Amino acid sequence: MKTRITELFGIQHPIIQGGMHYVGFAELAAAVSNAGGLGIITGLTQRTPELLANEIKRCRAMTDKPFGVNLTFLPTVASPDYPGYIRAIIDGGIKAVETAGNNPQKWLPALHEAGIKVIHKCTSVRHSLKAQSIGCDAVSVDGFECGGHPGEDDVPNFILLPRAADELKIPFVASGGMADGRSLVAALALGAEGMNMGTRFIATQEAPVHDAVKQAIVAASELDTRLVMRPLRNTERVLNNAAVERLLAKERELGAQLKFEDIIDEVAGVYPKIMLEGAMDAGAWSCGMVAGLIHDVPTVKQLIDRIMAEAEATIGQRLRGFAAG
Repeated sequence: MKTRITELFGIQHPIIQGGMHYVGFAELAAAVSNAGGLGIITGLTQRTPELLANEIKRCRAMTDKPFGVNLTFLPTVASPDYPGYIRAIIDGGIKAVETAGNNPQKWLPALHEAGIKVIHKCTSVRHSLKAQSIGCDAVSVDGFECGGHPGEDDVPNFILLPRAADELKIPFVASGGMADGRSLVAALALGAEGMNMGTRFIATQEAPVHDAVKQAIVAASELDTRLVMRPLRNTERVLNNAAVERLLAKERELGAQLKFEDIIDEVAGVYPKIMLEGAMDAGAWSCGMVAGLIHDVPTVKQLIDRIMAEAEATIGQRLRGFAAG
């Protein structure tokens, strides 16, 4: 299947694996790229630029296909060594970068000079237009359904994607609620050039996370996520667990007085315990409503092959059948 996204990134299928904290390691990125999609290493999971450079080398040894790096620009006082991470990305020969968080404009000239294509994660049309105006090559449009940070507008993809299609000239992919061939066909119908999957890729055999995490996603329904940190205007969609219940209780109790320090035990530094050790109630962790559509833990290749076969069958049989009628 050829779209503007497959052409932009030099990939076979219009499927991108989004950057995910303590999930986006070389093993998963290489598996996605080998299966024809665009795998992504999560930059800030690597604590230093030197560690990221090593992770890029590890991934390069596992695949000869294009893969990218996610770099999230955080609004923190003690900022990560972003110049060092950018250098590691360029020196590592990476040709695709997924940016997220704060405006990436400052870093675009260096990335573009190195021949790197940049796709920025956006949760609204206005942010997507801003990304286009500063020179991003593509955007990932994240609907309210998505795991992680859905923004504060609460617009689901059935509205957000066609709105983006109406306004944008650069290509975009749909993110949030993406799981199968039906998702891909729907995204294409609404104007996207492909899809970005996060939660669905966690529940694969190659995802280097504890099996308890994968089984929690398989067991969850579309009703099992919660929105946390809304009072702080830093909303995150997470899978419900004991830590999330504690966090929400604090939010109800403190109301407008809530500060980040009040919930730090539930959200800070919890990912290694959850993803690597399988301590499922250690804290809040990102998960999309799409968990309700995830019922197995296939290999990445099985998943992507299944998605593409289902998409082609949906377009060639179901939709064509309607048109013929």
